[in-house]
Amino acid sequence: MDKYEIIKEIGEGSFGKVILAKGKVNNEQCVIKEINLTKVKQQNLSSQKEVLLLAKMKHANIVTFYTTLQEKNKLYIVMEYCDGGDLMKRINMQHGVLFDEDQILDWFVQIALGLKHIHDRKILHRDVKAQVAKLELGRRQFCLVKNITMELAYTCVGTPYYLSPEICENRPYNNKTDIWSLGCVLYELCALKHPFEGNNLHQLVLKICRGHFQPVSPNYSYDLRILISQLFKISPRDRPSINSILRKPFLEKLIVRHLPPEVSALCCCLLREKCLSK
Repeated sequence: MDKYEIIKEIGEGSFGKVILAKGKVNNEQCVIKEINLTKVKQQNLSSQKEVLLLAKMKHANIVTFYTTLQEKNKLYIVMEYCDGGDLMKRINMQHGVLFDEDQILDWFVQIALGLKHIHDRKILHRDVKAQVAKLELGRRQFCLVKNITMELAYTCVGTPYYLSPEICENRPYNNKTDIWSLGCVLYELCALKHPFEGNNLHQLVLKICRGHFQPVSPNYSYDLRILISQLFKISPRDRPSINSILRKPFLEKLIVRHLPPEVSALCCCLLREKCLSK
């Protein structure tokens, strides 16, 4: 940790702190997650193999993971700092004024592309929520923070707005749990509030398990409203995969914007051919 200068504490979780720091050599700002290992059961720590795998992930819509350090009973995870805050902060700035659908879908596609990169490598994110979608002002895009500590909503610390029915019922889960959570984020972008709310934890869990949520504004397109309902299917097998979501025609042109230039050019040609063949 002697390579970093601490600027300030910017958050605190059940297992430790989140610190804003900067490298003493390159003067670059970064975020350091400090995990108190004495508070974490061994089975709740990601394996070293998974940490190394996540560290190798390079994607425009995933926050860059730099390194891990361990000193005594503390694990430090050093990550890229996104200076634009998180998606929940952006939602709260609306003060009840709904986002345009184009803006919603643009952000949703970016988050979905980050999640696709993770799912394609047979890894679960396990913590998809508006607070882990970070805005980079320099690139004007959202990046998904990878979860590598399992300090999650699944610990049931706080109110579990993003939990899927299978998690609430303590059933086995897979990557379709991330899809449910992605649905929660999409709903929040459309309604500026959580899809499932209750006066207490029991009431909230009941609503989640029954899939009861208030429909979003009818001003949004049929495609968008149907997508939300698909992401909130009670049975995991009925929810679409991340690849199925990104193959939806109304999202295709948005996806092209966020691909590398050479891939984007190829996709544009394919889309043009598709339109001409109709």
